[in-house]
Amino acid sequence: MKYIVFILFTVMTNAAAQLMLKQGMMSLGSISFEGTNPLLKLLQVVFSPWVFLGLCTFVISMASHLYVLSKVELSFAYPFLSLAYVAVAIFAYFIFREDLNGWRIAGIAFICVGTVLIAQSGRDLGGRGHDEETASLSSDKIQSGIVR
Repeated sequence: MKYIVFILFTVMTNAAAQLMLKQGMMSLGSISFEGTNPLLKLLQVVFSPWVFLGLCTFVISMASHLYVLSKVELSFAYPFLSLAYVAVAIFAYFIFREDLNGWRIAGIAFICVGTVLIAQSGRDLGGRGHDEETASLSSDKIQSGIVR
């Protein structure tokens, strides 16, 4: 549970990246590859300010996620990324005036409940971290290899 701050940082940077990409694509308008070199068009999109900032934020989010994965179990950390959908839906409602109807709210509630349940499962580790578990498993394998 001590890595929850890093997990939530990953979630929020992931959500922020999505919002920046949306803003970038709205500022560019509808994309068409007709009558233009696709590579040049792609570069134009990638290097537009909001899209570029969003992609850079994704890199930060991924670096944070890699750090988290080095510390906690994947089956614990990965489901938290679903909270990015929650953040995106809420911020998109306020920033872009996107629809937030009853079905989406219900889905958001289910995501939140599921994430809380997964977070509670992290307390069952008894304070043992990923590194301690890995070291314990490795020493068990070494000992069982020596005995054979």
